[in-house]
Parts: sequence; C-alpha cells; structure tokens
Amino acid sequence: MKKPVTIVLALAAVAGAAGLLIGISVARARRGAAIKSVSASNSESAADASQQDEEQPAPSGNLPVIRFAKNPLPAPPFLANDLNGKIITTADWQGKVTILVFWATWCPPCREEIPDLIRLQNRYKDRLQVIGVSEDDDASPQEVAAFAKQAGINYSIVMGREQTLAERYGGIPALPTTYLIDREGRVVQKHIGLRPPELYETEVRSLLGMPVHATVETFEDTGQIFLKNASLATTLPGVDFTGLTPEQKKAVLKRLNEETCTCGCKLTIAQCRLNDDSCPTSKKLAAAIIKEVLSGSKASSAPTNN
Repeated sequence: MKKPVTIVLALAAVAGAAGLLIGISVARARRGAAIKSVSASNSESAADASQQDEEQPAPSGNLPVIRFAKNPLPAPPFLANDLNGKIITTADWQGKVTILVFWATWCPPCREEIPDLIRLQNRYKDRLQVIGVSEDDDASPQEVAAFAKQAGINYSIVMGREQTLAERYGGIPALPTTYLIDREGRVVQKHIGLRPPELYETEVRSLLGMPVHATVETFEDTGQIFLKNASLATTLPGVDFTGLTPEQKKAVLKRLNEETCTCGCKLTIAQCRLNDDSCPTSKKLAAAIIKEVLSGSKASSAPTNN
C-alpha cells in the first residue's frame, strides 16, 4: 500500500511543480503583456502628442457652426512698434492667420482670455500671430509691458491710443473686441466680448486649412464687421420695418445711412444701431423716420421764421 501512496505523492509533487511553473509562466506572460500595453499606451500618447497639432478633438453633440464673411475687406493698414520695439505692419500678415484683439489691463474679460491666446500662439507658432492692441488710457507703455510680463504674454502688444487703430477699424463698441484675419490679410470675422477658446481655435484651424469638427458657413458683411458696410444692410437691430412697401423701406434705409445719430457717437443712425443696439437715441430716431415715411411727410430740420 505504501507504493501507491508514494506514487500518488510523487504525482502530486510533479503536478504541483508543473502548476507552479505554469503559474510563473502565466504571471510572466501577463507582466510582459502589461509592459507591452504600457509601452503601446505610451507610444500612442506620444503619437497623439505629435499629432495634436493636426487633429482637433471632436465635440459632443451637434457640430458647432463657424461663419466667415464672403465679402471680406482688407485689414486697415497700419505701421506700429510693439512694446518691445518690433515693427508691426499688415504687410507681414500675408500667409498667416492673425488674431487682432483690442483689450485693456483693467478689463476682466480681457484678462480672462489671455491664457487662451497664449496657448494658441504657442500651439500654432509661426502660422498664427496674435496682436493685442492696448486701449489703456491711464497706463503707460511701461506699465502695460510690466503687466504683459507678469501675465506671461508671448504675443505682440501695441498701444492703441498712439496709433488710433480703433478708429481705423470703425470704432470698438466693447472690450475685448477681436478681429480674425485670414492668410490673405482680409478681415473675415469680428467678435465682441469674451468667447469660448474653442471657437477661436476652430476658426484658426479652418483658415489654416487644417481639419476641423465644425460646419463652416459664410455671410455677407452688412456692418457686422465693418460699419461702413451698413449701407448693405436690409435689416437693423431694433428697427421695425413692418408695413413699409419696398420703396418706402428703401427710402428709410437711405435716410438711416445718411443722417447722423445725435447720441454723440458720430455715426450714422444705421451704424449706431449696428454698433450699439441698446442705444435709445438711434432707436427713437429710426422709429421717427419710419413714421414720417409712412405718413408721406418729412419733418423739416430748418428753423422756422417768426
């Protein structure tokens, strides 16, 4: 009876050893697979990092829409020195996408978007140039430069009041106001106020001919970008053309583009409505003109002689 027991014990020992060897092999195989998996993951991460300049994360839900002017005008030319003494000129914008942002150090939304602009300038390097136009009236160039250094700004800044750049662009209704300029030096979009950084990146990529997860549409600039295009507008914010015949509407629009708003903006009534749709003066003047045209009479602005 001892031999069978011995044989059984021996077989058990062999099976145990085999199991141990199998276990070690499996463990080694799993460890090797894990190492390969980590290595592959690292390679994929590296590949993703190397391709992040060419790919854009797909948004969740419906595709966003970006819009560019189909009748873009050339960017108003200017020649200026930035805070570091570098000459900034529109002639250097050819072949690059340009973000021209009017801002000020005292403006909270302006300060909020600075890190996003820094990131864009870093990511797209020589294909993009961000230019900040400081509208600081009470700060010296040295003070603005100190602020820029502290904020880590890596793009050019020029002083707006010294170059009257805001006037060349038709006036700045609010800060920040951002103009997007394509590689041919044409202004294709204008944004007033703080916008999501994803919007600017998608617009930049589209203008650079890079892949984007967005629907690209075009629109006719009727004053949305340049106020001098207000004469092309057939509708104006807060102006009710209901009840006018086509000829009457044409007459109203003509007067709105000829007569100056009395709010002090020095713009036409139409331009004022486009520039500031909350202006009660231009809204009242527009309503009065429509009433006059509907009644078939025009109030004379000449003083009466007693």
